[in-house]
This record gives sequence, structure tokens and C-alpha cells, in this order.
Amino acid sequence: MGSRPCLDLAGRPGWQNMAIDQVMLDRANRGERRLRLYRWAPHCLSFGRHEPALRRYDRARIDRLGLDVVRRPTGGRAVWHAEELTYAVAAPSETFGGLRQAYEEIHRMLLAALRLLGVRAELAPARRAAGPDAGSCFASPVGGEIVIGGRKVVGSAQLREGVGLLQHGSILLAGRQTTVREVTRGEAPPDLSGPLEETAGHALEASDLADAVRAAAADRWGGTWTAPAASAELLDEAADHQRRFRSAEWTWRS
Repeated sequence: MGSRPCLDLAGRPGWQNMAIDQVMLDRANRGERRLRLYRWAPHCLSFGRHEPALRRYDRARIDRLGLDVVRRPTGGRAVWHAEELTYAVAAPSETFGGLRQAYEEIHRMLLAALRLLGVRAELAPARRAAGPDAGSCFASPVGGEIVIGGRKVVGSAQLREGVGLLQHGSILLAGRQTTVREVTRGEAPPDLSGPLEETAGHALEASDLADAVRAAAADRWGGTWTAPAASAELLDEAADHQRRFRSAEWTWRS
């Protein structure tokens, strides 16, 4: 699988990160394959596309805490993006043989990356995915996601649009997902996140993890995986999507 990778570790605001990922999906509809590895600055709370944000989360409390918020184009549940590395893979959906196959194959690539770093992780056994009302993305693993000792290390979400597939997700380096619980209305499920600093027993740098992911992708999918930053062309295209991802109407829709 040839691709055009993008390493973007300086950190971007949530609305810009989501706009860039949307461009990757647009380009996947035109046959392009791309891997992106990135971070968030400032730290950001992201909602899944179908989450009932106003009903589920306390907007006034989020505002008081000064949290940055965005709604992703993909499904899944809320994630606190802080001490982590986010990956995004976009490609024609037939590249991996279908949505379920893509979910598993991309996680197998990430699992191989962690093992390159000496991390003993595994794929969670198959189970039914939780609904959008089930709290944080990291409240429970679903089949095919990466866990260590039953605690979730990687949380992912997908979107298929036309013939293109976008899958992106958070690889936890340190910290927990308690921020999601703090802004959830009513009782929230327990935090079952498993940051690598705790579950692997040692700290990992985002750059080292990014290098391992690029190496694992090249090994499984072939091609040359260099590390350019987001190009001016990519950012120009992303500008067309920024209005949506900066919109409170989009972010807080029910």
C-alpha cells in the first residue's frame, strides 16, 4: 500500500486537525492513501459525530474550565486529547477489504508498532460496540481495539464517505480520561483507559512512537514512509472545512 504520510507533532487546534483529516478523506475518494500522525494544541475534548453532546455533557462546566471542544467527522465517543499521539489513516475503502477489516488491520499495524517499542499489548476480544450514550471512548474496549491487561490503550473511530475511508484514533502516552467524566452529566462509566506510561511501565516520547508507527506501516503495507509536515496545499484545502469544525452549531448539535 503506497501512501503519502504526514508527521505533524507540533500540535494544532482541534478544528484544524479535524479539517485536515476531512481533506484526507476527500482525497481518499480520489484514490489517495495517507497516514498522518499528530498532536493537539491546546488540549481538546472531541465528541463523536453522533453523540448527543448537549444532553450528555455539561457545556457550562466545559466553558468554566476553559476546555477546547470539537466534534469529529467520525463516530465513536468522547476523547480527551492531551498526553497522546493521534493517528489518522485515509484510503479508498477497498484498500483493506471493508470497514471491519480496516478496523482490525489498522489496529494490527498499531499493535506491531507498540511491540517494536517492547510494549506487550493485545487486541481486545470481539464484543458489541457501545452506543454513543456510553460515556468516554475509553470507558470500555470493543473488539479489535488495543488493550494491556484489559485497559484500553488505543481508541478509534471510522467514517466512510463515498468510496473513501477515514479512521483515526488516540494512542494514550500518559494521563487519564477523567476529564470526560468530570464534564459528563449524571453518572459516568469508570475510566478504563490504559496510558502506556502506566501499563507499559515506562514513559514513551511521541516522536519515538510516531517513528515506530511509520516503521510498522511500511512493513505491513509497503511504500516509503517519510515524515513531512502538513503541506501548504493540504492546509489550503483544509481551510474549506474549518468553518464547520469551528462552528458551535456543529459541535453542540444533539
